[in-house]
Amino acid sequence: MEYIMIEDIRKHEDQEVELRGWLYNKRSTGKLQFLIIRDGTGFIQSVIFKGNFSEEQFDEIDKLNIESSIIIRGKVKEDKRSPIGFEIDVQDFEIVSKADDDYPIQLKEHGADFLLNHRHLWLRTPKQHAIMRIRDEIILASRNFFDTRGFTLIDTPLLSGNACEGTSTLFELDYFGQKAYLSQSGQLYNEAAALAFGKVYCFGPTFRAEKSKTRRHLTEFWMIEPEAAWYHLDDVMKLSEDYVYHLVQSVLKNRQVELKILERDISKLEKIQLPFPRLEYSEVLEKLKEIGIDFEWGKDLGAEEETKISELFDSPLLIHRYPAKAKAFYMEPDPEDSNKALCVDMLAPEGYGEIVGGSERVYKIDVLKRRLKEFDLPEEAFQWYIDLRRFGSVPHGGFGLGIERTVAWICGLKHVREAIPFPRTISRLYP
Repeated sequence: MEYIMIEDIRKHEDQEVELRGWLYNKRSTGKLQFLIIRDGTGFIQSVIFKGNFSEEQFDEIDKLNIESSIIIRGKVKEDKRSPIGFEIDVQDFEIVSKADDDYPIQLKEHGADFLLNHRHLWLRTPKQHAIMRIRDEIILASRNFFDTRGFTLIDTPLLSGNACEGTSTLFELDYFGQKAYLSQSGQLYNEAAALAFGKVYCFGPTFRAEKSKTRRHLTEFWMIEPEAAWYHLDDVMKLSEDYVYHLVQSVLKNRQVELKILERDISKLEKIQLPFPRLEYSEVLEKLKEIGIDFEWGKDLGAEEETKISELFDSPLLIHRYPAKAKAFYMEPDPEDSNKALCVDMLAPEGYGEIVGGSERVYKIDVLKRRLKEFDLPEEAFQWYIDLRRFGSVPHGGFGLGIERTVAWICGLKHVREAIPFPRTISRLYP
């Protein structure tokens, strides 16, 4: 009898198979036991008919607690009422491990704090399972996108002596007697790699010591960050929109079951088309004024402004040329107006905020030194970064996409903390 995974069940209709998994739920109608089995790839109903088993065996199943591990063997049958279209007619079973009877997560409403305290078990539920499968799809699609476009994966360090996004959000630690910081971004190291390989990307965790309690923020999150030599701002914007469109299409194509479990309105995802709308920062302020929001030129947009402006569009919105003083030191000034930076933020629709931040990078040594001084950053700590401008510097650019915000948007989640297996916030370091 072949051992299979639930996600492959449709390939085995009317065949006898073996499944190995855990008891997610069960119900009984006297002569029938209906077991919902999960195996990490999906959930399926398995039917045990009393007449096929001894009284002792049937009673053993009746007393089995949820989350017990079990092996079942039986025939795959079509069932149009099933979410996956099939069920198992069980002919034999083997109980591997009996779970205790006080499993904390029941099929009822629980508070968010309770569920986060039991995150190690909450991940087993269908909704959380679906979210993580979509997250996996987004990461796989990301790798495929960049790998097939000539980008080389470069692993950047998580420990650094440099700030990348400002010193106020750094996690500082002692590194054998000297100061070190958890990485805010792999970008600076990516720039070095881009001047060696042409087109590169990194993927890994990043850390921000930002004391924010909003639904969009985590202190530890994951980013995909491409960087390419010879890229100007238009190239960065084109790459970012092609990439995000590719992610949406991959999820729509390969994760329909998970989107259905999440009750996601996929019509909103299906409306997304290329090219994405583009607005200059100044044009955004004009549109905000039209809907009754006065915003001072020179400041970065806040959550309220991002939400209001993104609600005007079905596709993600690219906002470019922000005020230079509101953005990071490494962003190239606009040659037509030095008060602006050649940068772009991508806002997801439906009020999910910024999912991409990118720019053309400063590539002239005198401009870089001036920007470091303006941002009160120590030049000596950036000597290696300055070296990149001394030896064969060229125009280059890139962006970073936050995995969790992207997952939250595509899944339609209320809070970004559900988009990562074990969220870290200012008040949570457990489990």
